Amino acid sequence: MERGLALALALPGSLLLLCLSLLLPLLAVSQDPGTEFTFNGFNTSNLDLDGASVIKPSGTLKLTNQSSFDMGHAFYPNSFQMFDSVRPNVSSFSTYFVFAIKPRVSGQGGYGIAFTVAPKTKFPGAQAEHYLGLFNPTTDKETSNHMLVIEFDTVNGYGGGLDREGNHVGININGMDSIATEPAAYYINDTNVKDDMKLESGDPIQAWVEYDAKSKLVHVTISPIDVEKPLKPLLSATRDLDDVFLENMYVGFSASTGSTRSFHYVLGWSFRLNGSAPSLDLARLPLPPNDSGPSSSYRPQIIALIASLCVITVCLLGILIFFTIKRKIRKRRQGLEDWELDCPHRFQYKDLHTATKGFKESEKIGSGGFGSVYRGVLPANRGEVAVKKIVARKDSIQGMREFVAEVESLGRLRHKNLVNLQGWCKHKNELLLVYDYIPYGSLHSLLFNRQDGFVLSWDHRFNILKGIASGLLYLHEEWEQVVIHRDVKSSNVLIDADMNPRLGDFGLARLYDHGQDSHTTNVVGTIGYIAPELARTGKASASSDVFAYGVMLLEVVTRRHPIGSGPFILVDWVMECHELGRILDVVDQMLNSIYVVEEMQLVLLLGLLCSHPKPESRPTMRQVVRYLNRDDPLPPLNDLGSVDSRRNSINARFLEFLSSDTTTTTSNVISSMGAFSTSSLGAGR
Repeated sequence: MERGLALALALPGSLLLLCLSLLLPLLAVSQDPGTEFTFNGFNTSNLDLDGASVIKPSGTLKLTNQSSFDMGHAFYPNSFQMFDSVRPNVSSFSTYFVFAIKPRVSGQGGYGIAFTVAPKTKFPGAQAEHYLGLFNPTTDKETSNHMLVIEFDTVNGYGGGLDREGNHVGININGMDSIATEPAAYYINDTNVKDDMKLESGDPIQAWVEYDAKSKLVHVTISPIDVEKPLKPLLSATRDLDDVFLENMYVGFSASTGSTRSFHYVLGWSFRLNGSAPSLDLARLPLPPNDSGPSSSYRPQIIALIASLCVITVCLLGILIFFTIKRKIRKRRQGLEDWELDCPHRFQYKDLHTATKGFKESEKIGSGGFGSVYRGVLPANRGEVAVKKIVARKDSIQGMREFVAEVESLGRLRHKNLVNLQGWCKHKNELLLVYDYIPYGSLHSLLFNRQDGFVLSWDHRFNILKGIASGLLYLHEEWEQVVIHRDVKSSNVLIDADMNPRLGDFGLARLYDHGQDSHTTNVVGTIGYIAPELARTGKASASSDVFAYGVMLLEVVTRRHPIGSGPFILVDWVMECHELGRILDVVDQMLNSIYVVEEMQLVLLLGLLCSHPKPESRPTMRQVVRYLNRDDPLPPLNDLGSVDSRRNSINARFLEFLSSDTTTTTSNVISSMGAFSTSSLGAGR
């Protein structure tokens, strides 16, 4: 280089100028790329660029755009032999550079820039934001990184450790935890007085990073572009880099953005091993470009026009959405009746269709006079449910009325011995009720349909009967209104996983206020459980529920249907055995006499009392609960009457029912366990 300059000076003036113009690019970089270099701008540089990094025509190195979660790297292309050839220790080194951080909005930029000494120039898997494009949660703090990072951070720091505040400078080893950090500032002259600096001011900032191999000290110094290098560094840290660096290392810069973003620029850069970094010619350095976009005298007008169009568009969309929603609500309300607006959660039909696999036959778990029941798994929470599907004739409102009754009653009832209604759905002429799924099925099934030799023990039977009594007491006396179930029977009692009973199927239920009488006039229910007075008056009451409960008591004890084939009637048979003093002969033989005799006699006598033909002679459900809990003794059964008298009373009232004008209207809604005939009712046992 010196020989070339001497030759150039000996040439004539015009030729001298020509030679100087050819030599100036060579003067920008030192002749010993193995130990030092200098870039007064980057027009002629051959840096290793990655990510968003580019060199602008002005000679500015731009590391990031103002895009979210952007990253950029720029490294000197040749590695440096960091270990001294004489001593097996890391050599001293020094770097000097000028950078600028320009946020999109003043005070809202991010995330920062870092001078980096690393064994490589590419960082696969690295993340933006606080990791500055160098690390990720897995690689951060790994000793295998072998990296020194000097960060100039503008966002509240990483990890909640020393980097608690933004606008700081930090010395990091192998990760983003700083071993030393200070708010951005510089010392004035040779004093201990510091003047603060704003890293994201957009103005050029000078930075010096120095490592003294003898003292093992890392120094970092910054100052504004118009202030000479302060005599005292901003921060220093004692750290032996022998166990950090490898033999060959690269030097360069990395920067990143996040949800907040900035342009990150490097304007000039020098580096030297074993000595002070060469000075930069500040007058030759490019200025940070104005990347915010070209100015225009029409820009305010254009912005105002765009804003006005956006406001108009939003208003039009808002009006359109308002009328669309209003139309849907009106259409939906026209499809809903008054009772639907106050009922429990309404399910989407498509969810119930998916839950039951399209109401597939293999998912059916039961059926009755008022529809089929399917097991389902709701797609939202994977919860098991039972879906009761009722298909109503388009010309009949009976199914709808039954549906309304069940929704209005069970939907607001909450008791441990009642089936919980989760919600409902009405789809075309299909009425759907969604219940908790009860795994053991019905009490009737456990008594009569088990094929695996299972026998329901007496303890379980007794507890089930007490639970149903508690549920009926809640319905009759403890809820806000009187609820008459009107279809109490073993097939409407479901048994949960803990063998606790749940009374369900409220499709025939009726409600009325306490202190008033029921206004029902239709005879509904299941033959064998229907109280005899219903044939004469058609008026259901709490006492008619007690009658059905009494029949169920006898059914559970005997494991016999209320009405069998031929003339058999369960209540008459038990009464006859009672008159003969052999009431325990009716007990289910599959119990093998494993029961408490006192409890068994109590249940049988209570069953006869509850199924008394005279409603005024039956106990209330509160009295029933007290009898079963042994709180009160069972009263003497002197008024039960003979078998013949009970039979004649029942026959007379049912014959009256069969000959009445209501027979046609009610026969369709009676869910029978078998054929309905006068001979079976009247012939007795």
